[in-house]
Amino acid sequence: MASLTDLFETYGQSPWLDNLKRDWVESGELKAWIEKGVRGLTSNPSIFEKAISDSEAYDQQFTSLIRDGVSVEEAYWKLVQTDISSALALLKPIHESSNGVDGFVSVEVDPRLARDTDATINAARALDDQLDSPNLYIKIPGTKEGLPAIKQMISEGRSVNVTLLFSIERYSEVIDAYMSGLEMMEGDLAQVSSVASFFISRTETEIDARLDEIGTEGALNCKGKAAVAQGQLAYKLFLNQFNTERWAALEARGARLQRPLWASTSTKNPQYPDTMYVDQLIGPDTVNTLPDNTLSAFMDHGTLSRTIDTSFEKASETLVSIENLGIDLNQVAEKLEREGVQAFENSFENLLKTLLIKAEFLK
Repeated sequence: MASLTDLFETYGQSPWLDNLKRDWVESGELKAWIEKGVRGLTSNPSIFEKAISDSEAYDQQFTSLIRDGVSVEEAYWKLVQTDISSALALLKPIHESSNGVDGFVSVEVDPRLARDTDATINAARALDDQLDSPNLYIKIPGTKEGLPAIKQMISEGRSVNVTLLFSIERYSEVIDAYMSGLEMMEGDLAQVSSVASFFISRTETEIDARLDEIGTEGALNCKGKAAVAQGQLAYKLFLNQFNTERWAALEARGARLQRPLWASTSTKNPQYPDTMYVDQLIGPDTVNTLPDNTLSAFMDHGTLSRTIDTSFEKASETLVSIENLGIDLNQVAEKLEREGVQAFENSFENLLKTLLIKAEFLK
């Protein structure tokens, strides 16, 4: 068995839960996860689509809002904010006891705004002001258009979870946006925090499919290796970028590390071990946000060992081998970013349609 407490205390990695639903809050299940060692929580439009569509726990609040004349879209955000507020309260003690390192809850801006910088800034400000909690992360996609929004939010002292990262190159730009935002801030920088969410299994699935198409022995030998290698090299970049004179100057003003966060860490291929994206990405100053089934699997049969920086050279060789087969990793990242944004947008719009039908029935 692998202890979540040991994962944090011995290896420096914070396990977060990648799920939220009202049933868990009301039943005490979320509190139980926290007692097992969960130190933070992430949500996204797909999580809320499933939670709200599959449960009657939201019906009373939704009915009340609609009958008070609130629009369906406004009602959606009220439902989300109620769940987020509950999670913020449950995780606040961890935020306080960790001196602001953990205990965060992430909520995403409207995914339809991912290509609109100004609209993202306005939406992020509004969400942050409405929820108004020191352990809140506003999730902003790490798209080209999202980078200036990330910089602006950080400069205003608002904490950000940068989501949908699929390439080391974009991750480098995200680190620069974080540091640039800090450089624009006045006073003590310790009030602001950030993580950069690197998506793991989605990268593997896309690259494995391309390796299967190539079909050679060399290609098939590369399957199941790309995502971990990319995560390890992202960690190498993290170590390098946060060991510079630029960072030292910010750290002297109280700045906190922007920790890399491993997201999408459930394995999609049933032939792979169900804990491989936890076991192989363990190291200091990192976060792994896991769906509840992956968390349970790791606690049951995961392996506690520092693995993130065992061999950067081997990780680099793996990605070079894949590129030498004709797979363009930047093209892969661009495709996955487009699909990621679209998937969250689809979830958001599907849920609004479901709520609209329910609202019509209530009238």
